[in-house]
Amino acid sequence: MSAGEALGAASEAPGVELAACAVEIVELAAFRARASELSGISRGLGLELAAPGRAAAGSGQLSVCVRPGRWLLLLPPDSPGAQAALWQRACAGVAAALDHSSGLVALHLAGAELREVLSRGCRLDLDPEVFPPGRAAATLMAQVGVILARLPAGFVLLTPASTARHVREWLTATGRPFGLTAGPDVTVAELSVAAPAVGG
Repeated sequence: MSAGEALGAASEAPGVELAACAVEIVELAAFRARASELSGISRGLGLELAAPGRAAAGSGQLSVCVRPGRWLLLLPPDSPGAQAALWQRACAGVAAALDHSSGLVALHLAGAELREVLSRGCRLDLDPEVFPPGRAAATLMAQVGVILARLPAGFVLLTPASTARHVREWLTATGRPFGLTAGPDVTVAELSVAAPAVGG
């Protein structure tokens, strides 16, 4: 088999799947010395706030923490601003809740060749022993700032909406030799079923 034939065979193998995530994204920023109160409020709403560098799931939702005292919540879609308003009311006096649903895009990546693809544009060591399910980090990928959270069923990648097209095109081009296919949109409830239950 020639190198060209081998590349063609590889591109036909289903090695990587790229899909959009249907989510609302809310950022929580705890006021000074109020993080423990915020954790209690969040638990009351069915979601454990992840520890720094972690992702956590609960009640069909995900929390991701890559900065101390700040969390990105991936929540089921609702009418525009409804999720942010809910969290603003619940966290009044304890934290700020900001709607990032139009400012960030969430992608889901899965497949046997995914680590090989991501390593071409990401400096993180994504070996499962170093970056196991439940881990999260902010990093650069294809010269764009992204957040990666590893779940048992793959990765969630968050990128600014302004760079989402570039990131998607880079993933598509880089993943093509590894059999990248476009998967159906996934919901945060589907992601959270297989995610770690706690953030510690």
